[in-house]
Amino acid sequence: DPEALGKGHEEMWSQKYHLQSPRAESSNSERQDRNRVSEELMMVVQEMKKYFPSERPNKPSTLDALNYALRCVHSVQANSEFFQILRPDGAPRADVTRYSLEELSTVASEHASKNTDTFVAVFSFLSGRLVHVSEQATSILNCKKGFLESSHFVELLAPQDVRVFCAHTVHAQLPFWNSWTRRASQYEFAPVKSFFCRICGGEVREQEKRYYPFRIIPYLMRVHVSTQREPESCCLTLVEKVHSGYEAPRIPMDKRIFTTTHTPGCVFLEIDERAVSLLGYLPQDLLGTSILAYVHPEDRSLMVAIHQKVLKYAGHPPFEHSPIRFRTQNGDYVISDSSWSSFVNPWSQKVSFIIGRHKVRT
Repeated sequence: DPEALGKGHEEMWSQKYHLQSPRAESSNSERQDRNRVSEELMMVVQEMKKYFPSERPNKPSTLDALNYALRCVHSVQANSEFFQILRPDGAPRADVTRYSLEELSTVASEHASKNTDTFVAVFSFLSGRLVHVSEQATSILNCKKGFLESSHFVELLAPQDVRVFCAHTVHAQLPFWNSWTRRASQYEFAPVKSFFCRICGGEVREQEKRYYPFRIIPYLMRVHVSTQREPESCCLTLVEKVHSGYEAPRIPMDKRIFTTTHTPGCVFLEIDERAVSLLGYLPQDLLGTSILAYVHPEDRSLMVAIHQKVLKYAGHPPFEHSPIRFRTQNGDYVISDSSWSSFVNPWSQKVSFIIGRHKVRT
């Protein structure tokens, strides 16, 4: 029957339409969601571009804005880790001397007055805020004391150095200030390893911040921050500004020496802190990078030849080699007379690392 056949086709078409219609609606809905998300993302990117540092003359691209946002996120994460690491979990040891703010001021003045490029900063492990800064800090950092005392110490650091600061100021690892002062009278002989960070100088806007290198030595102490509360665990830091070894006061020619160690694959493992004033890099700038990246392009083949010789004569006494040009932080090159040796693992009989002793000519 043609009529029945026509009705059958209509029913089949109707069923097919009803099956496909939800799919089409779902596809349209997904497309609209993607368009809305894309529009919101572009609005966020445009907003981020407003906060992009104005150091470069060119207008920031979308990729620039996203990279900058990622760096900001890393900085925030590092700050969060700082407070998690430094928050004390247990009761403080009883042998830590307690200081009032007045006594703390006396301690700071005694040690900071010995060096015009040094200041003392004490921050609370509980809040992270500075509870005391010596008078020298205002002139060295070119900012008002009130600004410093209302700041968290990590807020003054370059974002890339926050993790380094956290790692060296872990509460449980610090020597007690009173224990050290009973054994020594000069902080240069302190029984704790110093580290380096860049600290912001001047009260300027975010996009105009300038950072300067400082050597930092941390200690643990207890401070009566307020009369109503128990003394807080605090970190006393001796902070010394680092100057170029080629500017007054210059490092004497016979003392322009530093050492490095790197893997058989030419990756830096350790850098002598004396290199900071001579090359301009902080240790954390070089660790994990290739030594070849800092050798003059014309000297890289020579460096490779030296490397091969060290591996060939593993375990032999240090040997001298032709001078090599190393790139400094400002892009210039210094000539270094270097001697090379290696450390052979006694168990595997393989070279674990290569040691370089470098004497800078100019």
